[in-house]
Amino acid sequence: MDLDAQRRQLLNWAACGLGAAWALPAMAQTSAWPNRAIKWIVSQPAGAGPDILARYIAEQLARSWGQAVVVENRPGGQNVIGTQAAARAAPDGYNFFYATTAAMVTNGFTFKTLPFDLEKDFVPVVLIGRSPFVLATQPATGIQSLADLIARAKAQPEKLTIATEGPKTFSGMLADTVAAMAGIRLTHVPYNKAPEAIQDVLGGRIDLICLPDAALSAYINNNQIKALAVSTAQRVPNLPQVPSLSDTFAGFEYAGWNGLFAPANTPADVVNRVNRDIQVMLRQPDVVQRLASLGSIADGGMSPSAFTAFMKAERERWASIVKAIGIKAE
Repeated sequence: MDLDAQRRQLLNWAACGLGAAWALPAMAQTSAWPNRAIKWIVSQPAGAGPDILARYIAEQLARSWGQAVVVENRPGGQNVIGTQAAARAAPDGYNFFYATTAAMVTNGFTFKTLPFDLEKDFVPVVLIGRSPFVLATQPATGIQSLADLIARAKAQPEKLTIATEGPKTFSGMLADTVAAMAGIRLTHVPYNKAPEAIQDVLGGRIDLICLPDAALSAYINNNQIKALAVSTAQRVPNLPQVPSLSDTFAGFEYAGWNGLFAPANTPADVVNRVNRDIQVMLRQPDVVQRLASLGSIADGGMSPSAFTAFMKAERERWASIVKAIGIKAE
């Protein structure tokens, strides 16, 4: 071997050694994750449905990881405050956003401007569960089915009142979507708090209500409220007697969901680790049962790339829904 060849070989060996030296600390750092507490931002107040779900899942993961998973509530501004805080969090693998459809999709259509980019500022980590909504009535109305509701609304245009969280919220847009498909008009009565809406329906002051399964299932099971339809494509396990809206409107599905996101540029190996560990957790029967009792159907079968594709499809789907019901961004 000539002198030049020997020099080139020595340089190659040195480069390989240097690369290995750099790789070892990185590998050690990754293998050590997590070595301190992890923070999950929730954009709803403590005690709200997403907060309860987030805390339950965080508790399971904390046991597995041997580190605390701290839930930090940042409510307000229709999820904008919490979403902004999550977008600005350090992308170090210790900050995550436990988010809902409203925070990550529909706000992009109901607000003219947002102080963050829902696509560029976040990395989808894992879909956790889907949350059905229920269209229901007070039994005294005599409405026994979705067909009865449509017939009554056509006979008495705009007379039937419906309690929702507001026309530009998830429940309000669902009510408007159903009305548009059925060719009817309902009168919105917006409520800031679900318990107040439920009490007015129970008292006969409001005819109909549209809220998440978790908020209504106890009243439905006690026969205080009559469920007419669930918003998922199939019936839900804890309300098996209630038909799906897709039974009337073929192919229709309108469900909220909750999932975990990370700030953009969070290390991919941490994202993959969190995805894998949550998927394992969501296959445990006791976890599935507990989520169902909290109004969420466990759905942890998506890789980060599949969840990214799901998010793209969700935004396209919601663009069509918003256009169909005439929602204007403000």
